[in-house]
Amino acid sequence: MSTAANRVSTFGTTIFTEINTLATQHNAINLGQGKPDFDGPADVVAAAVRALQDGQHNQYAPGPGLPALKQGIATHAAAYYNLDIDPNAGVVVTAGATEAVFASVLGLVDPGDEVIVIEPFFDSYVPNIIMANAMPVYVPLHPPEWTFDPDELRRAFTPKTRALIFNTPHNPTGRVFTREEIGLIAELCIEHDVTVISDEVYEHLVFDTARHIPLATLPGMFERTVTIGSLGKSYSVTGWKVGWVYGHPELVQGVARAHQFITFAVNHPAQAAGAFAFTLPGSYFEELQAMYMVKRDLIMNGLTAAGLKARPPEGTYFVMADFSDVFDGDDVEFAQYLVKEIGVACIPPSPFYSTRHAHIARKQARFAFCKSDDLLKQAGEKLARLRK
Repeated sequence: MSTAANRVSTFGTTIFTEINTLATQHNAINLGQGKPDFDGPADVVAAAVRALQDGQHNQYAPGPGLPALKQGIATHAAAYYNLDIDPNAGVVVTAGATEAVFASVLGLVDPGDEVIVIEPFFDSYVPNIIMANAMPVYVPLHPPEWTFDPDELRRAFTPKTRALIFNTPHNPTGRVFTREEIGLIAELCIEHDVTVISDEVYEHLVFDTARHIPLATLPGMFERTVTIGSLGKSYSVTGWKVGWVYGHPELVQGVARAHQFITFAVNHPAQAAGAFAFTLPGSYFEELQAMYMVKRDLIMNGLTAAGLKARPPEGTYFVMADFSDVFDGDDVEFAQYLVKEIGVACIPPSPFYSTRHAHIARKQARFAFCKSDDLLKQAGEKLARLRK
């Protein structure tokens, strides 16, 4: 009898699918997957409708991306980060940031190479590395501050290290890494001639005094960094699955060569709407941040009142919370209990770790607060039953 390939033999159903299914079965408030329950900007949605109806965007888009969108991405990088991006050779549009990471790994990493991964990681990173026949090397963040040990990071670099996948602002911890932390990563990557795949999809979701610093802006890093962004995260249209990679043309060429044989081209009307989105005034991102700061405070109030311990996230729309004072089991057991008995869904973060480091997440749960204020208040009321 034929069987599945060995490269996927260790891949189970994603934790997001499992929790979404369980939440639906129990009619729970779903604070699991990072999926807003509200729409993106009306003008951007209207631009997608126009693209669907104008007779110009319902066939294949250019493989590397719609020129207007690539220009918008380059213009944005210049305006916010003073990066000089070639919109023609330095940008490729992908089917969401998930494909952007996969195309980057396939286009920039060879079989047998080592790829450093910061834990906890987004769950597609390691399968991408495995499918490229490369080897993940893990460096954990340590709670409650969610910082890495500089010595552990240094030890992760070897003569086989080809790339490092980095995510800031960080999902699932909500950390926005400091210039000192990013500077150490840059220093080590330059010393060991390592490429960085920098997942920065939450670049505009930063709070209080935190500041997002793209790795590509540090001295010596532009020529060794590809940066990943997401229309879905920046404009609350996750269902459109539009992402991108930008950087030095020689690196982006590798990504583009892989991309053309993964999806070839991305949803054409959504790209047209994305090009329009980049013409919105800068106040849009200020309003987005202000909206999410309110939501962050709502989820923090709910978690604290329920007896969970959490560090206020500096960015993203996620928070990691320690439930050890209200539940005796591990993170998977807590997530199942929370759905079935409390009526709220969260994500157990142990799948975001290697087996060796999964114990770090044993008493942690990830909550998404990209939800309406009313839903977050309802969730808080349900979570209060944990303390009782």
